[in-house]
Amino acid sequence: MLSLSHISLTIGEHRILSDVSCSVDKGEIVGLIGPNGSGKTTLFNVISGFLAPTHGTVHLRGLDITCSSSSRRAQMGIGRVFQNFGIFREMTLEENVLVALEALPKADRTQRGNLRKIAGETLEMVGLQSHAKQKAGSLSGGQMRLLEIARTLMSGKEVFLLDEPTAGVSPKLTQQVADLILQLKKQGKTILVVEHDLPFISHVCDRVIVMDVGRVALTGKPDEVKKSKELRELYFGADPTT
Repeated sequence: MLSLSHISLTIGEHRILSDVSCSVDKGEIVGLIGPNGSGKTTLFNVISGFLAPTHGTVHLRGLDITCSSSSRRAQMGIGRVFQNFGIFREMTLEENVLVALEALPKADRTQRGNLRKIAGETLEMVGLQSHAKQKAGSLSGGQMRLLEIARTLMSGKEVFLLDEPTAGVSPKLTQQVADLILQLKKQGKTILVVEHDLPFISHVCDRVIVMDVGRVALTGKPDEVKKSKELRELYFGADPTT
C-alpha cells in the first residue's frame, strides 16, 4: 500500500533522514519507534507531503507520489492524526465529524445519505455520542484522540498516520484507542503509528520499524524487536554484546 525507497532529507547542513527504505502492506499496522530526534515525525512529514525528500521516492498503491502536494495525497487516501491535535476546538464534536463528511466528493456524500445520522453513529462508535453537542475543546486528551481518529475515518482515508496517539491519554482511554485502531484494521485500513509506549505497540502492531539518527536501525515483529540487544542499546545505552 505504501512504499518508501531510499528516502534522504537534508536541511541546511543537517542530514535528518538517511537512506530510509520501508513498506507497509494493505491492512497492516506498523509501529515506528525510536529515541527522540530519530526522525519519526520527519518521516511522517515526508509521507504526508509537508516535506520533500532530498533523495528517494514515495509510492502509494504503486503510484509515485513523491512530487504530489499534501492536499493531493489526502485526496488519494492518506490521513494523518497529529501529535498536537488537529480538531476544531470551537466546533462541537458533531460539527467536527460533519466537516470531514462534507469534504467528501458530492457523489460519496449522496451515497452515504443522512450525514448527521452518520456523524452520530461515528461518535457512538468511539463512545462520544453523549458529548455530540459539546465543543471539542472541552474533551480530555484521550477523547480528542478518539474524535480525531474517527473523523479521519469518516473522511474516507485508507492509510492512517498516527503520531503518538496515546500521548497524555489515561490508561482506560489508551485501551479504547487501541481497540479503535484494531477495528480500523478489521475494516482493511493501513496504519503507520509513531509511539513511545512499547506495550501499546506490542499490543496493536503486526510489525515494528526502529529508527535511530534518521535511519532504519531494526525491523521485525514486536516480540522480536522488544527482546533485541539493538533496541536496549538505543533506548538504555546497554552494551549490545551482553
